[in-house]
Parts: sequence; structure tokens; C-alpha cells
Amino acid sequence: MRPKAAGSWSAVVVVLTGAWILATRQDSGGHVPSFDAVHGAYTPSDARLVDRHGQTLYELRVDRRQRRLDWTALADISPALQSAVIASEDRRFYRHHGVDYLAFGGALRALLSGARRGASTITMQVAAQVDPSLQRLSAHRTWAQKWRQFRLAQRIERSWSKPQLLEAYLNLVSFRGELQGVRAAAMMTFGKQPHGLNDSEALILAALLRAPSADAQATLQRAQRLAKVSGRANEGLDLETTIKALEHPRGTYAGRAQLAPHVARRLLGDSDTRHPVVTTLDADIQGASLRALQHNLLELHGRRVEDGAVLVVQNDTGNVLAYVGSSEQLSHARYVDAVRARRQAGSSLKPFLYGLAFEERLLAPSSLLEDTPLEIAVANGLYRPQNYDDQFHGLVSVRTALASSINIPAVRTLLLVGADAFIQRLRDLGFAGIVHSGDYYGPSLALGSADVSLWELVNAYRTLARGGRINALRLRPDDPPETSTQVFSDSTTFLIASILADRESRSATFGFESPLTTPYWTAVKTGTSKEMRDNWCIGFSSRYTVGVWVGNASGAPMQDVTGVSGAAPVWREVMDSLHREEPSLAPKPPTASGSSTALAHPDPDTVATEMKAPTSSPILSTANPRISVPTSGTLHAIDPDLPPGNQRIAFEARESRPGLRWVLDGSDFAPAQQIALWPPQPGAHTLQLIDEDRRVLDQSKFTVRGGYRTSTRQ
Repeated sequence: MRPKAAGSWSAVVVVLTGAWILATRQDSGGHVPSFDAVHGAYTPSDARLVDRHGQTLYELRVDRRQRRLDWTALADISPALQSAVIASEDRRFYRHHGVDYLAFGGALRALLSGARRGASTITMQVAAQVDPSLQRLSAHRTWAQKWRQFRLAQRIERSWSKPQLLEAYLNLVSFRGELQGVRAAAMMTFGKQPHGLNDSEALILAALLRAPSADAQATLQRAQRLAKVSGRANEGLDLETTIKALEHPRGTYAGRAQLAPHVARRLLGDSDTRHPVVTTLDADIQGASLRALQHNLLELHGRRVEDGAVLVVQNDTGNVLAYVGSSEQLSHARYVDAVRARRQAGSSLKPFLYGLAFEERLLAPSSLLEDTPLEIAVANGLYRPQNYDDQFHGLVSVRTALASSINIPAVRTLLLVGADAFIQRLRDLGFAGIVHSGDYYGPSLALGSADVSLWELVNAYRTLARGGRINALRLRPDDPPETSTQVFSDSTTFLIASILADRESRSATFGFESPLTTPYWTAVKTGTSKEMRDNWCIGFSSRYTVGVWVGNASGAPMQDVTGVSGAAPVWREVMDSLHREEPSLAPKPPTASGSSTALAHPDPDTVATEMKAPTSSPILSTANPRISVPTSGTLHAIDPDLPPGNQRIAFEARESRPGLRWVLDGSDFAPAQQIALWPPQPGAHTLQLIDEDRRVLDQSKFTVRGGYRTSTRQ
């Protein structure tokens, strides 16, 4: 036996000598990648979404072949893990130059005795990871392939530092299954960042490197041997801990960013995982919006509501600051993006309807509309709109009708402007889902029978906040800004905003104190669709527009949840967080030339008169009494379905005083100390406000169109 052993060792010496010569020989061929090149080529399996400040919002896995998280610097890796890995894989790591000949000799000796023993150093394993030709080879390489690995390891050692080698190894090595790299191993196995690993956790991970498929008992035994060899503490290293680590991998690990999942799925699908996708979102506002939604939905427990969405945008830039597409864990359909899903609008479209009536000079905020029973013939019978409180209020001003969201006046307004004209204006505002004609929607369009998305609604209300100018919202800061298009005049949007901010006019339906009443200036509108399937609350301040939808992704109706009780509290909480330290001031009214006046608290109806009065109007000065309603140039329509005795046009003067009178078409009509109601007659008319000396202080020219039915309806 001794001669055989001696012969065997002679062969070993010859092989080792040849290996040493091959491994240490200067080799001018082949490329040695630098550490920076390897680091730069590293691609995580998860794409990353970041906010405008670089804070991570969401990590979305896009590579299903392996799980690799961000590259981790050596300084951010637990020293316990570094020591345990060196003890397991390469005890003489800091003493050799790429190839450990003592370990290699031991491997050959074991091989000659019929056993297998590994001899690859950490450097050699890094060489196999960075050389594409070695990556394609099987685990059992030929001697020629081993020599290639030796030579590359030797060259890498001459150009890389030992810390760089250890850092690259810990980021490239596979620990178990699909887990590659120290961050994935630490996060998915223990729910920790690599710097937080303790001794027992480090020993378990190091034990996995030699036998990644071993069961918990075998892994524990190897970890305990490593603890003895390396002299490390093994407190807490037991079978229960090991089983938990190996059998319960964390698909969603502790600390993983999960804000804005719907934006992540929209933007990260084809992204380069080496570079984060930068958004316009703000992580703090995103988090606050999600918490506000979840908190208020929990308050509605028992009312059959589980879903919601919040969208927050900047008025001037269109940058989206928060995009909450669902209530997350509260929802049974958390993957449905409720920001983009289209649902019935309810009363949320009314501001645009009245805005169109203002634009066409059919109505002014002080115009009076009938809130009385109404029947309209439609294709399938008679349409009878009802108010939310099932009451009728008689004559109401447009200001009250819009602010208090009274339904029947809105339907009458739609009859004035025409459904097709309203549809075209909604399309101009970006409501792409409104594709049918006016006949398809019918008079119920005034009450929101069309399907819209929160994304569309928020940008339409933002248009009101921007003086009628619309352009697209932005989710990425590098998206080029679009040219704005003027959809409404700045005078119209000022009037609409003043109504939506009018607490007193809103009180008829919502009371003086509600979530809609803020201590800073805001303009806001709610909406509730048929059978309480959808709640909306959309409003804007001087800087932000916030929209909220509350309902169920399934379309199931809620139980006694309206816009003011469902969506409005969320809207208020989000808006409060935005203006906690930032004021919101009321907009100044535009002048006829489009510039702002110096009035701190303007009367909106007076502003409308100033903008619409002809230049020849005999206005003496702003201090004189003037006509507020009707404004000059307005067009009024007679409703043929109403009895003549129920239709009136109001004459109202601003800063009235005793002795003033109304003169209509040259004939004395009534004193001007109070509102006078005139039964409208078709034709062009001139209304004058005169003083006691018969001097004309102001005049308004307006037109009444249409006529009354010749027969009395039974």
C-alpha cells in the first residue's frame, strides 16, 4: 500500500506544480472585468419606483428566473455574515492570491481516496460568475476549464482588492433556490436588511452556500459546526429557527416598499431594473392619502363599502403627487385601479353644465330656476327627476342650485344648453369615455349618468382651478408638458369656483358645518351615483386638486353612504394634510382684459356684469348703484313645460337706495329697493336702473327666446 500511496502523491505533486505554473504565468489573453464593471452590470430582478425626492415607493419583480435585490455594499453587510461565509467557503481568503493550493491539494487527496471535497476559493467563484463562458458550464468542470478558472482568479486578484472580492461574492452567490445575493437572502429568509443579521442567522445563510437544497436538520448541523470552527456564538441557533427560515420564505418581506402599486404596474413593466423609474409622486403625500382612505373606510364599517381611490395633483404643473388606486388590504379587488376605472359620475359633472350655461350667457349665478315637479318625455316613457331629499324648493338661484346640488334645476339647465353641446364640452375637458350622443344619455346626463374616471374628473376640476386652461396630468417629471387649451373663460371658472366655495349657499343641503367646510379657501363638489354605488368628492385649493372615489370595485351598492359621508371625509383629511402649514387664498376675480382686480372680497355677480357689459353702457362709477341681474347680453329661455305663472326673471340691483326704479323697454316697472320678478316675454329687452331725477345709472340688454304652449296641460 505504501508504494501506491507514494506514487499517488508523486502524481499529485506533478499536477500541483503544473497548476501553479499555469495559474501564476502571465497571460496576455482574455479580458479581466473590473469591479466597477461587474457592479455596473448587476441587474436586480425587481424594478424600483421612486418619488420626486428619490425615495423608494414600490419594488416590482419583473425577472421570474431569479430573485436579486439591490447591490449591497460590504459596509452594509453584517460582520457576522462576512466571518461565517469566509469560515465556510475560504478560510485562507486573506492569505492566498486567488488559488488556495493547500485546499486544492486536500481536494486531490480526497479525490484519490474516492471522496469529493471542494477547493474553490471565493475568488475562483467570483471568476466563474463574471466569465460568461464559465457561467454556461456545469458544476463539474473539466481540468482544462478549471485551469481557465485558476488563471482568471489569479488575474482578478491582481486588480481587485480583497474587500471588493468579498462584496462581489456576497452579491452574486446563490444561497437557496432562486435567492441570489445577500440582500435577497436576508430579506426573503429573515425579513431583515443584510446589516441586521445576527450570529445565528449569519451561520444559517453561510451553511446554505455548500448545500442550498439541504433540509433544516442538515442545515442546522452544518451551521453548528461552522460556529465551532469560527468560534462564533450560536445562541438562538436551533431547529425551530432554521425550519422557519427555510420553509417560510417571505414573498413580501419586511421593509419592502409597497406604496403606489398601481403606478408601479403601469410604469415598471419594461423598465431597466438597474435604474429606478422616477415619478412626480411624493411619498409622504402618497402615504398620507392611503392612510386617510383606509381610516375613513374603517369608520364606515358595516355599511357595505370596502374600496376607494385618491388622486392628488398640483394645479400649475399637473404633476400627480398621490395616486392611491385602491384601499389595499381592505379591498377584495386590490389590483383594480379605481383611479382609471370609469363609473357613473353622479352630481360631479354639474359644475361643467352650469359653466357652459354661463359661457352661453343663458344663466348667471343669480338667475332663478324652478325646482318644481318635472316630467320629460323620453324613448321609454316619462323621466321624472327627483331631488336627494325628495323635496321641492320652488324658485332657487343658480348659485344655490349648484352649491346645494339640487337636481331638478340642473335638468332644466341641460334643456337650456342642449345635451349635445354639453357632451362636446365634456369631451373638451378630457372625458374620453363619453362617446355617445345626447339622445343616448337623455336628460339624466345632468345628474351624471355618464361614466367617468377619477383621473378625468380631477383634471377637469383642475381646469376650473386654472382659469379654464387644460393640459394633461403627469406621472413622470421627464414627460414634456403639453400646451394648454382654453376650455372655459377665466370669468366662468371664477364664478363656478366662487359657488363651489360658498358655504352659505351650500347649507341648504349640507348644512354650515360639514367636511366640505375648510378653514382655508377651497372649492368642492360631491356626487353620488344611482343606488349609492359610487361616491365622489372633488375639490381644489389655490395649489392642489384632490379627488376621492368611494364604493365597491364589484359595483355593489353601499348602505346609506353618500358623497358627503363617504368620500368627503377622505377629501378633507387629505386636503388638511396638504395645507397644514400652507395657506390657500381665494382667487382674485379677472377683469374684462383678463387681469386681476384689487378687490379682496368681490361679489361674483358684479364681476360677471363688469365683464359682460358693453362698453357703451352708461356706468358712471363703481360706487354707483348697478344692475346685478340680468347681466347685459344674456339670453333667457322660456320653458314650455312650465305654467307661465311659474316662470320669472329676477331684476336685482347692487348697492340699491331709496328712490331707484326699474324701467323696462321704456316703461316704468317697479321700485328697485328689492328684487323684482318679471314674467318673461319673447324678444329683445332693455332694462334700465334710474334714480329719482330719471337719470340712467345702468342698463342691461337681454333676450328671451321660446314661447308658452297654446294649450293647458292636464
